Amino acid sequence: MSEMEHKMERFKNRIIRLHEKIQDQVQNKMEKSKLSRFVSHLSDDKSSIDSMDRESIDKSSIDSKEHKSDSIPSVIIDEPSIAADPKEICKDFLTVEKHGVLYRKCRSATNLNIDDDYSFHSSSESCYSCLSSSDERSEIRPRAGSLPPGQSVDIPFAINTCTDIIEKIGSRFPRLKNRSDRIHRYLLKNTRLSDVNKRLKAQIWSSVVTIVLVEAKNLPPMDLDTRSSDPYCKFRLGNEKYKSKVVWKSLHPSWLEQFDLHLYDDQEQILEVTVWDKDKQTKDDFLGRCTIDLSKLEREKTHNIWKDLEDGNGQIFLLLTISGTTQSETITDLASYRENPRDIQNIEKRYAWFRLNEQSSGVGWLCVKVYGAKGLAAADLGGKSDPFCVLELGNARLQTHTEYKTLTPNWMKIFTFTVKDISSILEITVYDEDHDHKVEFLGKLAIPLLNIRNGEKRWFALKDKKMRARAKGNYPQILLEMSVIWNPLKAAIRVVNPKEPKYMHQEAKFKRQLFIRNVMRLKAIIMWFIEVGKILQDCFEWESKILSFIGLLAWLAFCYYYEMWMLPFLMLVFFARNWLIYRLTGGNPLLLPVDDDDLLAEEDDEEEVDKEEKKSLKERLQAIQEVTQTVQNAIGYVASLGEAVKNLMNFTVPYLSYLAIIMLFGAMTVLYMIPLRYLLMAWGVNKFTRKILRPHTIPNNEVLDLLSRVPDDETLLDVRELKPHAPSERRDARKKHKAS
Repeated sequence: MSEMEHKMERFKNRIIRLHEKIQDQVQNKMEKSKLSRFVSHLSDDKSSIDSMDRESIDKSSIDSKEHKSDSIPSVIIDEPSIAADPKEICKDFLTVEKHGVLYRKCRSATNLNIDDDYSFHSSSESCYSCLSSSDERSEIRPRAGSLPPGQSVDIPFAINTCTDIIEKIGSRFPRLKNRSDRIHRYLLKNTRLSDVNKRLKAQIWSSVVTIVLVEAKNLPPMDLDTRSSDPYCKFRLGNEKYKSKVVWKSLHPSWLEQFDLHLYDDQEQILEVTVWDKDKQTKDDFLGRCTIDLSKLEREKTHNIWKDLEDGNGQIFLLLTISGTTQSETITDLASYRENPRDIQNIEKRYAWFRLNEQSSGVGWLCVKVYGAKGLAAADLGGKSDPFCVLELGNARLQTHTEYKTLTPNWMKIFTFTVKDISSILEITVYDEDHDHKVEFLGKLAIPLLNIRNGEKRWFALKDKKMRARAKGNYPQILLEMSVIWNPLKAAIRVVNPKEPKYMHQEAKFKRQLFIRNVMRLKAIIMWFIEVGKILQDCFEWESKILSFIGLLAWLAFCYYYEMWMLPFLMLVFFARNWLIYRLTGGNPLLLPVDDDDLLAEEDDEEEVDKEEKKSLKERLQAIQEVTQTVQNAIGYVASLGEAVKNLMNFTVPYLSYLAIIMLFGAMTVLYMIPLRYLLMAWGVNKFTRKILRPHTIPNNEVLDLLSRVPDDETLLDVRELKPHAPSERRDARKKHKAS
């Protein structure tokens, strides 16, 4: 048995013991009064039976006195008290045994569940008499309903034993027949409930159902005044529920909420979704419902689901993934995975460059092997964590199972993704699982697909939430092996089409630091144009006569011989210059791995202000905050666009730079062979007839679509790697210097 199975077994046993203790205490208190009333009825009925029954009872009691070591009482009932002295039990046994009723602390039908401390054989010992009188008794003898040593307890047999006892009571005392039947039903009901509850408490979820609630369309209007609705959704899977936020006054709401539900092996795998209209004064109105059978969905894959609402109008859009499987020998278990060369060959054939008519939605295939991690931060009080790993590629989201009480988890999982955009970035995040399925951040890693080296198994350093410094812990790292196979021609067509939006991408709220950073980024782009303008101004001012003379000749020649194909040619000259720099220097310095010494210290967030002061400024700053947030995001977009152009020119992403070169060659050829007037006419006809000929196409700009794939400097800082080795003594000395 592996270490993981031992840990899971100990965890189950702890839950079972805790549940039994609570249940025994509650049941003993609840049944104390019932058992006392039951015994009183027994004594009343025994006094009212006929003389023949009295003689037979006296005779059996006399025989029991003569043969104490061999007699077994006719009825055995659990003692009401929780804790009692063994000597007192002996006294009660000697005084009551002659009446045929013995108060005994043995396992009844309500507590016959197996205890971990006793394994499968110790439960029989609880039904043995532990009464040993110093006068006469010295050996242990079994009581009714008990098993001999060495045999395991069979729960149905124990229930049948209690049934036999109750039948004896009913046959001996006819007046208690109906009462004994009710007691039998009560004991049997509590036994089944106890079994179910203990089994539910001991088991652990088998999979995680991750749901992204995106949007709904064409909902019916419930508010007659505004002709709109205030919709929200409710989800239910087994005993777990989730309620979304309310979108006010909308028939096409967009929620963009992500949450997790947990799937158990023995529960019904039906996800129920209901849509409601929020009413402040009356009861909420029902808008519709739908159900999703999770057993029919493929595991370890993100599904885009549009469902029509039953009992209403409209549709709802969900992203649903079933991942995090805890069972071994699944499709994601790396220990049982055996790579088949034939499968790899089939995938390579599927994504060959000349296969453009395939119906597959992606342009490639990504395989990620997650072996484990080390050096994670301790998130629990005991100095350990319960880590699990989440992998995200676009809107696809998969995760591993949780490794409990460890800082060096060994997940040993393998995941596959369909690559829809080769310029995408794989995000890997490690979380700690807390109580009530809450999570705590432990580290994150971002890897561009174009930077993956197939079949390379290596350690990657984890970053903090801001993706600028190392995560907390003892130099946390994760061991990965990745491979990507893709069609270069399909990928080239894809990057000049609109980019698929990431639904869970939230716009950044206004922050002073972010605002200042975006201003500085925009300032750096503007300063580049200012530097170019200064060079031209120096030429105009004849600061350098030779340079100014050459510039004059070049300008006259350009204006006299200018053709449209020369514009792409000039851009190709810039690409040639930057390509030489790229080959000589090794690329953009923002992509080079850095050590902790080279990381810039991030400033702290805004200083906390007094709560009363915040309340007084809240209303006045709310309007300003909305405006500044828009300005902040606009400045960030412009800065990202300028940095994308810069990074496209300097071969930060060589694939996209080479693609831009090919496009410029094509544009140069077209402009050389076809006069500009005809190209402008064709462009105008295309723009004016697009709505008539292709009404469902999305208007786009191929140049902007290409630039959207080029990472800006912020993205490059996110994907920049940290050196996984420990720092030098110089860094420790620098820390001491900073502290002083």
